[in-house]
Amino acid sequence: MPLTSPLWHATRLGRRLIMGALLLPVLASSQTVGDKALLDMRAAYSRGQSAELARLLPTVRGHVLEPLARYWDMRVRLDTASPTEIRAALDAMAGTYWEDRLRNDWLLQLGKRRDWARFEAERPLFRMNDDRQVTCYTVMLDAAGSRLPPEVAAERVRELWLAQRDAEDGCATAAQALLASGHLKPAVVWQRARAMMEVNRPRAASQAVALIDPERAAQIDGIAADPARYLDDKITAIRPRTKELVTLALLRLAAVDPNAAARELESLKWRTQLTAEERSHAWGAIGRRAAQRLQTDALDFYARGELQHMTDEHLAWMARAGLRLGRWTAVRDAIYAMSPAQRADSDWVYWRARAIEALQEPDAVVARAQARSLYESIASTSDFHGMLALETLGVPITTPPAPAPLTAEERRAAENDPGLRRALAAMRLGLRSEGVREWNYQVALHNTGGMADRELLAAADLACREQIWDRCINTSQRTRDLIDPAQRFPTPYREQVVARAQAIGLDPAYVYGLIRQESRFVTEARSSVGASGLMQVMPATARWTAQKIGLSDFRPHQINERDTNIQIGTAYLKFALDDFEGSMPLAAAAYNAGPGRARQWRNGPVLPGDIWAENIPFEETRDYVQRVLTNTTLYAAQLTGQPQSLRARLGTVGPRSATAGAVNAELP
Repeated sequence: MPLTSPLWHATRLGRRLIMGALLLPVLASSQTVGDKALLDMRAAYSRGQSAELARLLPTVRGHVLEPLARYWDMRVRLDTASPTEIRAALDAMAGTYWEDRLRNDWLLQLGKRRDWARFEAERPLFRMNDDRQVTCYTVMLDAAGSRLPPEVAAERVRELWLAQRDAEDGCATAAQALLASGHLKPAVVWQRARAMMEVNRPRAASQAVALIDPERAAQIDGIAADPARYLDDKITAIRPRTKELVTLALLRLAAVDPNAAARELESLKWRTQLTAEERSHAWGAIGRRAAQRLQTDALDFYARGELQHMTDEHLAWMARAGLRLGRWTAVRDAIYAMSPAQRADSDWVYWRARAIEALQEPDAVVARAQARSLYESIASTSDFHGMLALETLGVPITTPPAPAPLTAEERRAAENDPGLRRALAAMRLGLRSEGVREWNYQVALHNTGGMADRELLAAADLACREQIWDRCINTSQRTRDLIDPAQRFPTPYREQVVARAQAIGLDPAYVYGLIRQESRFVTEARSSVGASGLMQVMPATARWTAQKIGLSDFRPHQINERDTNIQIGTAYLKFALDDFEGSMPLAAAAYNAGPGRARQWRNGPVLPGDIWAENIPFEETRDYVQRVLTNTTLYAAQLTGQPQSLRARLGTVGPRSATAGAVNAELP
C-alpha cells in the first residue's frame, strides 16, 4: 500500500537510489573517452536507440565496463537478433553478471516463443537461478522429459505460481501444461485467483481463471471494480457455476469494507451456495482486513470459519488481533494453524513462546521449559524478535565481538575481484543501479552459495573503505557465522551526527538507527517519490522544518547537502518525538507513514511496545519501526560500550495522556 509520509523510507533501496560521483580511485586517463562513450550508451539504451549503441560500442573495447556496454547493445535488439549473434554476445561477456543477465532475458524470450530446444540448451548455463518464470519453464520441461515426477513438478509449480504477484507467462504456462496432464488440480487455479484478488491484481486473477474457464475469467475485472454490485445482482445467486466468482467478490469487498463483506457472507443465499472451505477462506480474508483496521471484533469473524482453510496471511493477522486484545488462545491457535515454514519464522516462534508462557499449559513448569527452549532457538542480535528473545532470557544487548582482522591477502583478493572492480567502476561513473546489481551478483550468485564469510567481510571492507556504505552494510549482513559490528553498523559523519543530535536533545543512536534504515548513509540518495539525502526528507517537509528552526535562507537544493540534511532531518525527528511524548516507536512510525496515521494507530488499549509494533497495519511501516528500534539499540551499545535494552526503548504505546500538551497539528 503506498504511503504518503512527509519523510519516506525507500523500499528496495538499491533499486531506487541515484548517486553521483563516489570516492573511488580514478580510472586511468586513457579510459576517459571510453567513460564518455559509456555514458552516451546509457542514454541511448534508455531511448532504445540500437543504431547509436552499435556506433558507440567499438569505442569502449577494452574498457573495464565493456560487458555492460555489450549487454545494452544486445538487449535493445534481443527480439530481432539471431541466436548466433546472441551467443557471440554471451561469449564476449563470459563470466560476468551481464552475461548471465542477458542469458536470463533470452531464456524468458525463448520461453515465450516456446523455443524449448534452445531453452533447454541454454538453461544449464544460467548461474543466477533466481528467476521464477525461468524456474517454472524448467520444471515443466523436466516433467515433460521424465526428469522429474509430474506430481513433484505440479507441487513446485503450485508454490511458485501462488507466490507470483503479476500475470507473467512462465508459471501460467507451466500450470496450463500440468492442468492439461491432470497433475495440477483446478482448485489451484482458484487458489491463485483468490490470492490475486485479495491484493487487487484482477489481471493476474483473470489470467489464472482463463486457463480453465475463459467465460468466467471475462467477468473478473467487473467483479474487482464493483464487488457489491455483483453480489447484489439477483441473477448471480441462481446462475450455475458462480460460487467461485462469489468468493472472489467477497474477498474484494472485504478489502474495501470488511463489515459489508461479513453481512453478505452471512446471508442465506451464500451460506447455502458456498462450501465450508470457501466460506472459511472468506471469513479469514474478512478477519484479516478487520484486524488491519484494528477493529475489536476481528476475532469474531475468524471464529466463523475453519482455520485449516485460511492462508498464512489470514492467520498472521488473527495472531496479531489476539495479541492486541490479550487473547492468547487465539494467538496460540493461529500460530499452530500456520504452515510449518511460517511457523518457523523467528517472529512466530517468539509469539508462540509468549503464548505458551501466558497460558501455562499443561502447567507452569512445563510451559516455562517449552517457552525457554523456543526463545533459545531464535535468540540473537540479528533481528527484532531475536533480540526480544535474548532479553526475555535475561541477556542484555551488547555489541558482538569482532572477527579476526582481515589479512592483507584477503583484502587484495577483494580489490582484484573482477566483478567488484566493474561494480566500483560503474558507480564511479554514476551508473549506480548497474554497479549495485553487479556487486550483489558477485557476492551472492556468481559462485554457487555465494562468497564465504571471510570473502564477504573482505568485500564489505572494500566498500567501507570506498565509503559506499550501503554495499558495506548489505554485504556484511550476508555472513552466516561471522559478524563484524563495525561493518554492519558503521558511524559515518560521526562528528556531525552526534553533535547535532546532542545539541537538540536526541539520542545519537536513534538518529543513526533511522539513517541506516532510510538511506544506508548514501548522502545523495533519492527515493522514487522525491525524498532526499541521508534522512530522506521530502521537499515540503524540508521547507516547513527549515522555517520552524529559523533557516530563513533555506533553498530546496540545500536538502541534498549532507549537513543541511542532518540538521533538518534531526529537527523533524525531534518535533515528532516531542509530539508523541518521547515514544520512539510512535515517532518512527510517524517519520515513515506520517503523524496522522501514527496518531490513529495509537488509539485503543495501552500495549507493550512489541505488541503495538506487531499490529502496525502497513507491512512496510511495521518492518521499518522494528528495524529502526533494533538498529538504535545496537548503535547505543556500540556508541556507549554499555549493555542496552530494546524493550525499554519500545516502552508502552496507547492513547495520548491527559497531561500531554496539545497535538502539533502543523506537523507534516
